[in-house]
Amino acid sequence: MKKVIVGVSGGVDSAVSLYLLKKEGYEVEGLFMRNWDSSINNDIKGNPTLNNHICSQEEDYNDALKVCEKLDIKLHRKDFVKEYWDYVFTYFIDELKKGRTPNPDIMCNKYIKFDMFKKEADKLGADYIATGHYARIKDGKLYKGIDSNKDQTYFLSQVSKEALSNVLFPVGEITKDEVRKIAKELDLNVAEKKDSTGICFIGERNFKEFLTNYLPNMPGDIIDIDTNKKLGTHIGLMYYTIGQRRGLDIGGNEKRLYVVGKDLEKNYLYVSLGDDTKYLQTDEAVISDLNLISDSWPKKAKAKFRYRQEDIDVTITEKDNELIVKYDNVKSVTPGQACVIYDGDECIGGGIIKEVRKNGEKLWYL
Repeated sequence: MKKVIVGVSGGVDSAVSLYLLKKEGYEVEGLFMRNWDSSINNDIKGNPTLNNHICSQEEDYNDALKVCEKLDIKLHRKDFVKEYWDYVFTYFIDELKKGRTPNPDIMCNKYIKFDMFKKEADKLGADYIATGHYARIKDGKLYKGIDSNKDQTYFLSQVSKEALSNVLFPVGEITKDEVRKIAKELDLNVAEKKDSTGICFIGERNFKEFLTNYLPNMPGDIIDIDTNKKLGTHIGLMYYTIGQRRGLDIGGNEKRLYVVGKDLEKNYLYVSLGDDTKYLQTDEAVISDLNLISDSWPKKAKAKFRYRQEDIDVTITEKDNELIVKYDNVKSVTPGQACVIYDGDECIGGGIIKEVRKNGEKLWYL
């Protein structure tokens, strides 16, 4: 009998994954990961600060424990707090300092769920590991989950081909509605539990208050890029994303204003009142930090530049370990975000947006 160690989060997807694998005849055990110390926060040097949020992590563990007891499955628990800090959270903070828009969930999958977790599962004698991601593995290749609304291959785009070689995604073959239905039929305590949101493992919290523990607020000028006039004061460049329209706190024409870009040296936040296609539409991006899951990068493919974005037609050129990805006028393609490449339902791999261009020129404000 093959042994599977399932990453159990305390949510409904991993709970149903346990059940489905046990039903298929695997020897199944669960492993709950604790990756964030909910009792304290730490500053960027690792020093403790006062906690400003009560994390629900212990509640998640208790939910996971109840599920495993109900299904008669052994549950292990492992701390990866230091590893999460070193490989995921520090990356997140460093990218924000650079004025970029990072996705820590992608790095969490790369370094924690499909690396540290896998090593721990190996110690427990696992033949396979499994998670509750909505994705599929076929013939060693990664494919979108059946439920297109819940597909999570975007977040798996930095996981290596080798790391995916002994992975099972039980709920990737069914829809979210079916997952909920199974959980209700089994009378699992998490059957109607709300899906988690927020930063991976850190959870839901006031983002601005949370970041002040790690990055000092650095207020600066909000500048109209068309007139070069000051319109107001921002609270720190890391709190704003390209294309953002709400929360600028300028008043007057704020409903029409949108964020265009950032100047780190001057600490300026650039905004515009004009047509957003002028500044937000681009047609080319340079992609670095590549991770190829399939056999090769296609010359023509589909791409996503952010989660839940519609697939976009792109042409791809490889150059100096980077991809030059060309597309037809897409808004808010932003440095620091992930670019994920698809051929139909197959996820070819992805990388991080290094530079954005329009008509062959790098945009100075991005």
